[in-house]
Amino acid sequence: MACRGGMHQVRGKARETTGKVTGHRAQEAEGRADQASGEAGESLREVHDRARGAAEPLKRRHN
Repeated sequence: MACRGGMHQVRGKARETTGKVTGHRAQEAEGRADQASGEAGESLREVHDRARGAAEPLKRRHN
């Protein structure tokens, strides 16, 4: 699932670059938005994984 964020970032960078080359500002902005979405997704996944890791010792202690 972490790969999905990376794919958004790569696709966003490609869109942004294409927008810059063609002078299409909307496509440029969409590319930046895709990149931000990918970064947010990766951050959310990292927080989720850390929370899961922190909860494991607590689960074992209560079982």
